[in-house]
Amino acid sequence: MKWFTLLLLLGAGQALAACPDYFNVEQRELNSTRRHNLCQLTEGKVVLVVNTASYCGYRGQFRDLESLYQGYKEQGLIVLGFPSNDFWQEAGDEGKTATVCRRDYGVTFPMFNRIAVRGSDASPLYKGLAAAGGDAPGWNFHKYLIGRDGKLIASYGASQNPGADPLLAAVKQALGR
Repeated sequence: MKWFTLLLLLGAGQALAACPDYFNVEQRELNSTRRHNLCQLTEGKVVLVVNTASYCGYRGQFRDLESLYQGYKEQGLIVLGFPSNDFWQEAGDEGKTATVCRRDYGVTFPMFNRIAVRGSDASPLYKGLAAAGGDAPGWNFHKYLIGRDGKLIASYGASQNPGADPLLAAVKQALGR
């Protein structure tokens, strides 16, 4: 029994080691009081992190992100959406943001409270992603793809459609498909 416990503890240590420091944060769900530790939420998964904005011209990507999520979540993909008003295109009211995401675009992937994604006010998550990728979001719907090992695979600008290559090919490769 002691060996089993030791193996469980060693396995947990390995899982935590795969989680980058910038994921070891709690985030509140959009328009909710529920909180999630991002390390626990993303453990063992391929992660696509996206800064979103409800009134951006790229907001149609919500549908594409949802399609990607639905198509690959069973293989281990998770999409995380972070509304941001850094580019002045997000509602000030979380209820309005939630309505745009969920009702208007059918989003079911995890969406979180509004955060800053660039500059000195950027959240620790986005500071870490920018440092790992060498680039902070230049606009809404910037995407960061992180492997199961917690390492950044690639960063994609706003114009990269989530359902098209090279992002789609990178997601499939990261999932082992």
